[in-house]
Amino acid sequence: MHYHPLVQYFASEGVPILTVTLLLMLPIIATLVAIFRQVIGIKAFGIYTPSIITFALFAMGELKYGVAVFASIIVVGMLSRFGLRRFRLLYLPRVAITLSIISLAILLLLLVGGHNQRTGFAGASIFPLLIMITLAEKFVSTQIEKGTRIALILAAETLTISTVGYFLIKSTFVTDLLLAYPLWIIALTFIINITLGKWSGLRLSEYWRFRQVFKHL
Repeated sequence: MHYHPLVQYFASEGVPILTVTLLLMLPIIATLVAIFRQVIGIKAFGIYTPSIITFALFAMGELKYGVAVFASIIVVGMLSRFGLRRFRLLYLPRVAITLSIISLAILLLLLVGGHNQRTGFAGASIFPLLIMITLAEKFVSTQIEKGTRIALILAAETLTISTVGYFLIKSTFVTDLLLAYPLWIIALTFIINITLGKWSGLRLSEYWRFRQVFKHL
C-alpha cells in the first residue's frame, strides 16, 4: 500500500506502523465520540472513556472478548457497590475494594477462558485489561451521583460508541486512507469539531424525545 512520506519517515526512524496508525486514529475516534454526543445525543462516560475503551477493545484482539470483560466489570462493579453499602465506607476505600474485587473477577474470567481453550482471551495483554478496569471508578461514581439506571445507560452508550470505533480501527479502508493522507484526515477532524463546537440545533435523540410536541406544531 502507499504510505504518506511522513508515515514512511516515522517508520524509517523505527516507529512501528501500528503505533503511528493508532495515534493517528485517536483524533478520528475522539471526533466520532463528539458526533455521537453533539448530533445524535448519546452521552456515554464523557469523551475520554469511550476513546480509550475503543483502543482497549482493539487490543483485546476479538470484540467478543472485550465485550465480555466490559460486561463483567459493569456487573461486578454494580454488585460490589450494593454489597459494600452496609459498611458505609468512604468513597476512595470503597472504590479500592471494588477495583480489587473486579481484578479477581477478571482473573477468574481469564482462567475460565484458558480452561475452555480460549487462548486468545486467556493470553490477553494486561494493559487493555487495566484500561477496562478503570471504567469501574467511572461507573461507581455515576451510580452514586445519578443512580444505577443512569449509570447502566451511560455504560451501554459507552460500549456502543466504542464498538463503532473498534470497527473503524479494524477497517482496512479507513487505516489505508489514514496512512496515505494523514494530514488531510486530521485537518478534516479539526473542521468537523469546529463545526460541532458551533452546533446550536437539536440532537436527533431530542427530536425523538419531543416527537409529540412536533406533531402539534
